[in-house]
Amino acid sequence: MPTLQKIVPCLWFDSQAEEAATFYVSVFERSRISQVARYPAEGQEVHGRKPGSAMVVAFELLGVSFTALNGGPIFKFTEAISLQVMCDAQDEIDRYWGKLTAGGDEKAQQCGWLKDRYGLSWQIVPAIIPELMSDPDPAKAGRLMKTMLAMKKIDIATLKRAHEG
Repeated sequence: MPTLQKIVPCLWFDSQAEEAATFYVSVFERSRISQVARYPAEGQEVHGRKPGSAMVVAFELLGVSFTALNGGPIFKFTEAISLQVMCDAQDEIDRYWGKLTAGGDEKAQQCGWLKDRYGLSWQIVPAIIPELMSDPDPAKAGRLMKTMLAMKKIDIATLKRAHEG
């Protein structure tokens, strides 16, 4: 019997949970929608949703479980929470950045952060960043930070050059 992931992020959407989950699954390899629960006719006076429309969508991205909920327009995503995608190479950064920014908020792009078409914030991060940022030489870390703050999509080669001076 497989071990269940104990903590599963639940993403609240107005009515786009199934659409968003389908999109996210298309962005990340080894990903899938595992279950869709639909609103029944019963309780419609409370939930107000069309019977048969998606209520909860369970999906996995790269083996990590998520839930998408169609809960109505009450809550919106903010930058207070984001999903980090740790990338080993520039082509990976470029691929995820290109897919996740399509239709998103261009004004919300800085330092590897982006906001997708559903308003969810993502960080497309080179896996080498923590190592470079924790360099004991403050000049190296400072040059890296200054360079990174001027970027939208992160460029690993440019960061490495800045780090080395």
